[in-house]
Amino acid sequence: MTTRAPRRPATGRKTVGPVLTGDGMSGHSPAPGTRRGPSPGLRVGVCAAFGVVVLLGAPPSSTQSNPFQGKRLWVNPASPARQQADAWARSRPRDAALMRLIADQPQAIWMGDWLRDVRGEVDARTTTITRDGALPVFVVYDIPHRDCGLYSAGGARGGDDYRRWILGFARGLRSRAAVVILEPDALPSLDCLPARFQDERYVLLREAVQVLKGAGAAVYVDAGNANWKQPAVMAERLRRAGIELADGFSLNVSNFHSVQVNVAYGERLSRLVGGKHFVIDTSRNGRGAAIEREWCNAPNQALGRAPTTRTGHPLVDAFLWVKMPGQSDGTCNGGPRAGEWWADYALELSRAAQALGSLAPR
Repeated sequence: MTTRAPRRPATGRKTVGPVLTGDGMSGHSPAPGTRRGPSPGLRVGVCAAFGVVVLLGAPPSSTQSNPFQGKRLWVNPASPARQQADAWARSRPRDAALMRLIADQPQAIWMGDWLRDVRGEVDARTTTITRDGALPVFVVYDIPHRDCGLYSAGGARGGDDYRRWILGFARGLRSRAAVVILEPDALPSLDCLPARFQDERYVLLREAVQVLKGAGAAVYVDAGNANWKQPAVMAERLRRAGIELADGFSLNVSNFHSVQVNVAYGERLSRLVGGKHFVIDTSRNGRGAAIEREWCNAPNQALGRAPTTRTGHPLVDAFLWVKMPGQSDGTCNGGPRAGEWWADYALELSRAAQALGSLAPR
């Protein structure tokens, strides 16, 4: 994103760039599994643009399986937080202990245009995580005109480039079980685009859902957060983007709104899109809503609930750390460039969580 663009109103966005994990890879890998076949009622066909089998349509249903059920989430042993904790172990032992609160939690793996070989990266991550007996959770973040030219500007150069990238991602899965959070902010932020690019975005997202589902992934289309778009508006956008083909939608990615607020919003939205389930990013929402209109490296925040697949809510499939705590949203509030590791901010989040008791044990 460029700094000259105005801040987004009360949306709470996320910004991310290349994730530096220390092990030379940019994501996790999933647990081995057989390819999930299409659910009853789905029609199967071949997408000529991608050359793979895709799901062509399915009636919305209020009953669906939870792809997280019985699965273990993966903890990256070489995450930036782990490396920071190790570096501080002797010189700053108390701070190292606080950093380990972050390092010990499973976090999603972001995949975008900073990867030279997305197929190889996805394959490597999936293999690593699968061998560890865990479920990979990826974030696909390569939509053209990404982030409206703000701190996380970038993405594919155009529609055809995006289609090739998604196909490479899907081939990297090799029909192994994985979860994909599809394009954070792409739907709630599309007002910044001219009409022709808005129409293209809907088509690209729908095609991406089809291809990723055809490759065996569970897909959650991002729906922003509870303080961004009214449920009726977001429901219409989700429908145009193929929510009926997806497993559900994601909320609060890289934002700070409380679990309660997001659950209430998610319930309303779910009723409008056929009872679809959802996941919530709890990585930085330990204090609840951020300062009004503040979404970028919001101060005075805390780590939220630990990631878990046991949410106690029939529509919430998982609480996840989609945003990496300590990864900058951009050059705002003293932060470095979007996606860069910011140890001081991570430490602040962890210290506040310890004081509040917001990071419940897994």
